[in-house]
Amino acid sequence: MNSIIKSAKLSNTWLKNNAILVTAVRNHWNKDYKPGPYPKTEAERVAAADKYGLHPSEYKPYPDDGQGCGDYPNLPMVSGDSKDPFYPWDNPELKRNFNEPMHAEFDLIREDRYDVSAKLRYPLWVFWAQFLGVMFGTFALYSLLENVKMFHPAIPRQYPSPGKKHYTFERADE
Repeated sequence: MNSIIKSAKLSNTWLKNNAILVTAVRNHWNKDYKPGPYPKTEAERVAAADKYGLHPSEYKPYPDDGQGCGDYPNLPMVSGDSKDPFYPWDNPELKRNFNEPMHAEFDLIREDRYDVSAKLRYPLWVFWAQFLGVMFGTFALYSLLENVKMFHPAIPRQYPSPGKKHYTFERADE
């Protein structure tokens, strides 16, 4: 039992003495990338650019319109499909380098998602015309043919012929 307590104290002492080493290995936390308040002065703007690893001339924050982006940089929309596949990326699966800031819409512009640089085959109005044509065409056919049924709802009633017995309670062998 004594050896366990001694080893715990020793590891605690080692951790306190080597805190700089542990911090250097850790490198950063998620809270380090949480956007701060929108920069109002030039000094705050330079500090925010340094926080995200950008040159002050490259740093442009999102507009302060109440959407909550704060000092996060407004990066250009470049999807993973547009990036060079032969460049030696630090993280080739996502085509990112170490400590490179992520775009606010990163989940949209990844390589397996939407390609913002893709050119549509037809103009957008053609897609809308096709969609609305199918929807309104189906509705028009339904509306016009609602009263013209392809089947009779029920078979006619089976009444006996006049003067003929419909049923009897007598046995057939008598």
